[in-house]
Amino acid sequence: MSSAESLVAQIQGLSGNLADLTQLRNYLKQSDDSLRVESTRLAPLLNELDPSLHSLGYLYVLEACTSGPIAKEQANEFVLLVARFLNVCSAEQIRLAPDKFISLCKRFKDQVMLLEDPMRGVAPMLAALRKLQTSTEQLTTLHPDFLLLCLLSKCYKTGLSILEDDIFEVDQPRDLFLYCYYGGMICIGQKQFRKALELLHNVVTAPMPIISAIAVEAYKKYILVSLIHLGQFSTSFPKYTSSAAQRNLKNFSQPYLELVNSYSNGKVSELEMCVQTNKDKFETDKNLGLVKQVVSSMYKRNIQRLTQTYLTLSLQDIANTVQLSSPKEAEMHVLQMIQEGEIYATINQKDGMVRFLEDPEQYKTCEMIERIDSSIQRIMMLSKKLTTMNETMSCDPSYLGKVGRERQRFDFDDFDTVPSKFNI
Repeated sequence: MSSAESLVAQIQGLSGNLADLTQLRNYLKQSDDSLRVESTRLAPLLNELDPSLHSLGYLYVLEACTSGPIAKEQANEFVLLVARFLNVCSAEQIRLAPDKFISLCKRFKDQVMLLEDPMRGVAPMLAALRKLQTSTEQLTTLHPDFLLLCLLSKCYKTGLSILEDDIFEVDQPRDLFLYCYYGGMICIGQKQFRKALELLHNVVTAPMPIISAIAVEAYKKYILVSLIHLGQFSTSFPKYTSSAAQRNLKNFSQPYLELVNSYSNGKVSELEMCVQTNKDKFETDKNLGLVKQVVSSMYKRNIQRLTQTYLTLSLQDIANTVQLSSPKEAEMHVLQMIQEGEIYATINQKDGMVRFLEDPEQYKTCEMIERIDSSIQRIMMLSKKLTTMNETMSCDPSYLGKVGRERQRFDFDDFDTVPSKFNI
């Protein structure tokens, strides 16, 4: 029996249960170097294996076959082959060789980008990501790659499907940075600014020994989204932000901080002048679209201020007050704000008068009660999870050792006490 036939026989015979699969994994590990040497002659073996039944063996053979350089004309065939495998492979089997699986997935992502067709990679990468996860709370190294493909192909809604998961397990900090950064951009694309702020905030305030380019770009977008969604931005950092971020982020974001100052004055002309002055910088950062939304949001903020002062106002007066060119433009802004639930008002088309109303929500409908109850249940679940994580960390030897070394530099009250049931 030839070595190729022996390999196929081993894979087919040892793909039945966990004990056999463990034996097969050890066999394939020992054969890894010889598989790479014979890589050019392994492709026919894939036809003798079922990717859904023999996923572990198929993975080793496929990874060896595609380990060398891939010509552009062969990239399409590679993408089809790997996409099929990712969609049908067994999660139980591929988790026995996670490094091999991740390597194959990353090559797959590179090839669909080389073909300039990122949409082809979205569904297979989502399937791969879910199969690699041991739970939805785990952040894998494939999350950022999947979100990047969603961004490039503008499949924002598909990207949102994984951003709804609560993440508690992270292996590599860089994966978290990219996950939050790309996730923030996807939320911006879907106008979900609140969620975008949360994700970008995580990048800016995450622990980092040195400043990273990801954090700098996230901070710039964080400033712009804050202005769009909140109408303001605080230049002070939360106390848990790393010292590296607090020292350096502002230095790399001066044009954006100038925009904040202009925005806070409430004058559209001054804001537009600031935008024009720094236009090249905003374009280089690929943030000009967001900057234009910042300008548009100032008109909305100024209209919102009017609702706090007046009960009725003409469209002409609104246009004059917020510096719009015509009553028609003022009407378009008011209609858009009504549609988005930012103000409550009616427009009398006959005399061009706008009547501002109170928020009609009484917070006593069945739907609202269900929403409030759902939020309470979620907060209780998160609180319980955080308590468990805190207790686990409080008895971790490396954490206790670090606290012990640093305690002399701080006041005793700066640290939480170890829970009584974990007293040593």
